[in-house]
Amino acid sequence: MIKQGLLCFLLLLPVLVFAQTESDERPLINVDEGVSISKDSLFLLNLRFRIQNRAGVFTNDVDDFSISEVEARVRRLRLRLDGFLVNQKIGYYIQLSFSRADQDLETSTIAQTVRDAMIYYTFNKYFYIGFGQSKLPGNRQRVISSGNLQMPDRSFVNQRMTLDRDFGLFTYSSFSIKKSVINLKSVLSTGDGRNALAINNGIAHTHRLEWLPFGKFKDNGDYSEGDIAYETSPKLSLATSYSMNFRAVRTGGQLGNDLFAERNIQTLIADMIFKYRGWALQSEFIQRNTPGQSSITTNGEFNRFVYVGKGLNTQVSKVFNRKTELALRYAFIEPNKEIAALDPARNSVLAGITRYFNGHRIKTQLFGGYEKAALPSSRSFLSLMFQVEFGI
Repeated sequence: MIKQGLLCFLLLLPVLVFAQTESDERPLINVDEGVSISKDSLFLLNLRFRIQNRAGVFTNDVDDFSISEVEARVRRLRLRLDGFLVNQKIGYYIQLSFSRADQDLETSTIAQTVRDAMIYYTFNKYFYIGFGQSKLPGNRQRVISSGNLQMPDRSFVNQRMTLDRDFGLFTYSSFSIKKSVINLKSVLSTGDGRNALAINNGIAHTHRLEWLPFGKFKDNGDYSEGDIAYETSPKLSLATSYSMNFRAVRTGGQLGNDLFAERNIQTLIADMIFKYRGWALQSEFIQRNTPGQSSITTNGEFNRFVYVGKGLNTQVSKVFNRKTELALRYAFIEPNKEIAALDPARNSVLAGITRYFNGHRIKTQLFGGYEKAALPSSRSFLSLMFQVEFGI
């Protein structure tokens, strides 16, 4: 019996040794946060996807409940890859989009699949830089991922005056003064937006200062809407951003249709977010102008203009049992007199409920809204939207 056991062990030994060696050389796979593949300190790949499917209706008027528009589609379909290569100080971030709206095919004939393509180098825990294409450090709601929103879409204040993505050199630094935290972000970029032409005549610089007087939020909650992490002590972030885009060629600087003439675009932003025991309050103010220039450009027959003016968006919410959230938004936007007849002032109220199944990763949302535009449009309408977010 002993001889038979010894013989079996000797026969299995090469298999056991080979299996152990192969296991040690094989990359480790983890599925706690997306799908992670790693090998010692040589490389790390995190892979995630997310889907936003929605259906909604819009009425002709407040007094006329007949349907003017139906929206039913895949609003967003994203694939995200991030990690490091060769050295943990050398990181990367890639995000690709595949739905029609996400590829700018609703306003353009060229599919824009690449949203983010960044290479990072971390000097220490206080300072790192990035080179490539990513979101500029503009208004908070724009920098918050669309997957971490508590409402189906960002406000029309963001739609009209956000900075969006650009290609350039990004710098990030952070330090503490006693309990408070200060974050500084600066970018030197092309000013023409994502996937722009190789030749750029202008340049943009963007800067952002954030002050967190009571320290860091749980789970980076200053860049996630709603207090689903349930802050047990008050948390507050106050921030301001400034951007100057020289010789911009698009109506929104990094976004929009091509202008008929170049314009310098100046944008000033102030925003805040507060969270405590399931309550969340956030607000942002944006003001934009074209210093010393008319915002309107013309080719003799048509006008295209930079949206100059100011806007305010404010949201308040309460999470119950860390699963169900009620939220309310009020937003208004007021253009300068120069373009008021071309794009009138408007305001809106949006209210609804979100059910979280796995934080912002998996959730359902139902929202109803009211929006009114000033003269010369004077249109007011109602909307109802249902959305499912599903991802890892």
